[in-house]
Formats: sequence, C-alpha cells, structure tokens
Amino acid sequence: MSVIQELEKSYMREDLPDFRSGDTVAVHYKIKEGDRERIQIFEGVVIAMKGGGARETFIVRKVSYGVGVERIFALHSPLIDKIEVKRLGKVRRAKLYYLRGLSKKASRIKERSRLDYQNAELKAKAKAEAAEAKAAELEAQASQIEESQTEDAQVEEAKTKAPKETAEQTTQEPKAQEEAKVEQAEEAPVETAAETVAEEAKAEESETADASPEEAETEAPAEATSDDGEKDKS
Repeated sequence: MSVIQELEKSYMREDLPDFRSGDTVAVHYKIKEGDRERIQIFEGVVIAMKGGGARETFIVRKVSYGVGVERIFALHSPLIDKIEVKRLGKVRRAKLYYLRGLSKKASRIKERSRLDYQNAELKAKAKAEAAEAKAAELEAQASQIEESQTEDAQVEEAKTKAPKETAEQTTQEPKAQEEAKVEQAEEAPVETAAETVAEEAKAEESETADASPEEAETEAPAEATSDDGEKDKS
C-alpha cells in the first residue's frame, strides 16, 4: 500500500451503506446558511459512480415538476450526514445515462429482490477476499525477493572480503618476517659484543696466568744473588 492510499484510507468513511447504480437513495446533505446549518434531503436514482478510494463520487438523478435534476456527491464527504437506500434497482449497466432521454414513466427501473442484493454482497465480499489474498501473496513474494537479494548481497560482500583478508594476511606475513629479522639483527651485535668482551677477559686472564711463573722465576735468582752477596761480606 502506497503513502497516498494510506492517507486516503484515513479520510474514508465506514458508516455508509452499500449501494450501486440503479438504486434509489436519499442523501441527507448539510447546508450552511450564515451561522445556521440545516440538512437538505435529495432523493433520486443513482445513475453513475466514478473514481475510487476517498475520491469516489456518485450522480443522483430525480425528476422535479417534469424537469430532470442531477447532482454529484462526494461519497466520503463530511458534509453528507447519512445516506438511506430506499429501493434496490435491477440494472445491467454501470452508467445509466440513457435515462436522461426517457420520460418519468419510461425511466422506471425494476426492483431488485433482497436475495439478489445478498448475492451481490456475497460476490463483492468474495472479490474483496480474493483481492486481499492476492495482495498478501504479492507481499510475500516481495518479501522473499528482498530476502534473496539481501542474501545475495551478503554472499557478494563475503566474497569481496575474503580476497582482501587473504591479501592482508599475505602482506602481514612478510612484514612479520622482516620485523623478526630486524629484531634478530639488532640483538646479534649485542650478543657478539658481549662474547668479544668475554673472550678478551679470558685472554687477559690467561696472559696474567702465564706471566706469573716467569716473574716468580726472575725474582728467585735475584733473591739468591742477594743472599750470596751478604755471605761474602760477612
């Protein structure tokens, strides 16, 4: 249902009787005269119904003092107080414009029985139910189409996201490897420097260890010579 139809539905009246072309109706119409308001009754035969929804109109014709008078009413107008169905007419046309060229006696319409009226009401209800069922089917089909479209869109999004994620993973893996290599390269000089310092310390210790016996040997002969000199003096 479109927005216009929803707005029209809010203005449509539900307190009006069902009637059609050929029926005799009495329309109670409100007329304002200054500050006063009165109701005028216009009784005649419905010769045509036009439009649909809130814009539906009907034409009522009557013969007054040998002169044909027609008036167009808006079906859902708030100026209509009420509509009375006086007589049901049996006709096979929707537009009864041929009555304009007939006399009052010749323009009489056969009366339709209540059974025919009830059958017509049942047919109208059946048509309305069929239309509602068809509208429901169309809505269901539209909802199914929308769901399928959303599913297809989700699948396409997943397909487009998958290559992006794989590309990001492929780009992230070389970066991680490069970062690991850089970290290893940064840690390696520190370890090599520590190793060189340790090796130098070990070399110095070994050199000192080698030099101590030689110093001991040089000191020992010096002490021996000094002892010998002392003995000669004595």
